[in-house]
Amino acid sequence: MSPIRLRGMTWDHRRAVDPLLATQAMFAQKHPGIEIAWASRPLHGFEFTPVAELAKAYDFIILDHPFCGDIAASKCLLPVDGIVGDAKAFAGPSLETYVYAGKTWAVPVDAACQVAVSRPDLMARLDALPPTDWTQLLALGGRASRHGLKLAIGLRGVHSLMTFFTLCANAGRPCATTPDQPFADPAAARDALEQMRALLSLCPGEALDWNSIELHDVMAARDDLVFCPAVYCYATYAEADQRRPLRFHDFPGPRGPGGSTIGGTGLGISAHCAHPEAAMAYARFAASAEAQRAFALHHGQPARIETWRDTAIDARFGGCYSGTLRTIEQCWIRPRFAGYLGFQAKAGPLIERHLRGEIAERALLDQLQAAFAAAGRPAQ
Repeated sequence: MSPIRLRGMTWDHRRAVDPLLATQAMFAQKHPGIEIAWASRPLHGFEFTPVAELAKAYDFIILDHPFCGDIAASKCLLPVDGIVGDAKAFAGPSLETYVYAGKTWAVPVDAACQVAVSRPDLMARLDALPPTDWTQLLALGGRASRHGLKLAIGLRGVHSLMTFFTLCANAGRPCATTPDQPFADPAAARDALEQMRALLSLCPGEALDWNSIELHDVMAARDDLVFCPAVYCYATYAEADQRRPLRFHDFPGPRGPGGSTIGGTGLGISAHCAHPEAAMAYARFAASAEAQRAFALHHGQPARIETWRDTAIDARFGGCYSGTLRTIEQCWIRPRFAGYLGFQAKAGPLIERHLRGEIAERALLDQLQAAFAAAGRPAQ
């Protein structure tokens, strides 16, 4: 009998690709008649390419949870209810992020949120401990400047919006998650923008050109970037094979360490899949404790909470999981309504332009509110 052949799409980084490829033999031992081929796309495609478009060409899609509203409206994926069980088996609200309109649209395979990251060798040069709130962060930045060093952040496009979200949420005044509500509390929004501007004054100008992957890359490569307070964690940069292994810490928010904006990825199954039972078998495998631990051994970032609490895995990744668990457990979930991704695509560049001095604060807030309200209205 000919094998069942399935195709999947993920994003282009060893954290995303290597775990899927390295565990194919494990899956094949249990399901010898199923073969899976994986392709990858750049991070920007992961953030914005419509899942409905990918579902026409691939059986599996590794996706971001804000697509859930569009997925529920289009029915482009198969619900995966019942595959993963208890939400408490996953780090923070990782499973909850994929539950929308009464259905679960993906199984969590990777967990992440905005956390802090440091260069331990440069922190030691300053004889400094990781800051635990924004006031301490700015003080660290001033101290670094006196030694010819800088803070870091990646704020290109959508990453400006994510940091804005995180600051508002940590301050206890999160942004709205449905378009029938005002997008942001005006005072919280102004505070967040002021905090971002203060941080930028202590960072290199290129910070507005970096996304999350580039931020990790430059912190590992350069020798002047001491500490970044908010970036979607890539635990693999703490592994020993890095030029300068990084270290991860809880987000040092305005109100102290704690919650930020959750990210991570889920595995969805196309509604066009010709072999849904085989695809469900793989989804069940990918979300299992056995597979998730194997993911971690191949540069992955598991979503299962027992893997986050595994002391050997934690040590392999420089204490990343124990050092950021408090943050992911208190995370805020972004909007997921149908049409939200259109707002996300507009809002990030708007905030970036404000930080570049091209849009005044009041005009920015008005434009964000208008774009948020419009995102919830059906296209004419």
